[in-house]
Amino acid sequence: MNVLIINGSPRVGGNTSIALKEMEQVFAQEGIETETIQVGGKDIRGCIACGTCFTRGKCVFDDLVNQTAPKFEACDGLVIASPVYYASANGTLISFLDRLFYSCRFDKSMKVGASVVVARRGGLSATFDELNKYFTIAGMPVASSQYWNSVHGRAPGEAAQDAEGLQTMRTLARNMSFLIKSIALGKEKYGLPQKEPVQFTNFIR
Repeated sequence: MNVLIINGSPRVGGNTSIALKEMEQVFAQEGIETETIQVGGKDIRGCIACGTCFTRGKCVFDDLVNQTAPKFEACDGLVIASPVYYASANGTLISFLDRLFYSCRFDKSMKVGASVVVARRGGLSATFDELNKYFTIAGMPVASSQYWNSVHGRAPGEAAQDAEGLQTMRTLARNMSFLIKSIALGKEKYGLPQKEPVQFTNFIR
């Protein structure tokens, strides 16, 4: 079993990384492998709604998005982490996620998702909600913790002082591990939930 971690911070080893490292240690204890992809500092443009991915099966821009797609398909869980910018996620991360989720046409049902947000003070819950929307549109169960999945820190290394935030990360990783293992057992015994053909409704006639 494995979890793919997307770090939306441009700062390698920064406060977002400190939060994620706390989770990685628990995943290792639970026998779950992890791979982290650092997205925040990459040159990633946004989706242009060209529709090429519908015919080619991948994004027209051949960059980190297409490199990540097979790892996304193979993973059992996905963690998305971001620092907070103006009560929102890192813009590069959002461009990456828009294109990744839209261009990946495989069934994402029952992959477990979790979002992690880091900030000096405010905007955490808004960013947390923003990231969770990627999971809920894709049929992915969302892992929760003992509090909203947030850690505080501004200067480099300050996140290590947020004892409650780091405990929240550890609890999140344990809960996520439990969900991944439980879903694997459920698939084996019951299979995946039945799906109806998707019905699209336009609101303008």
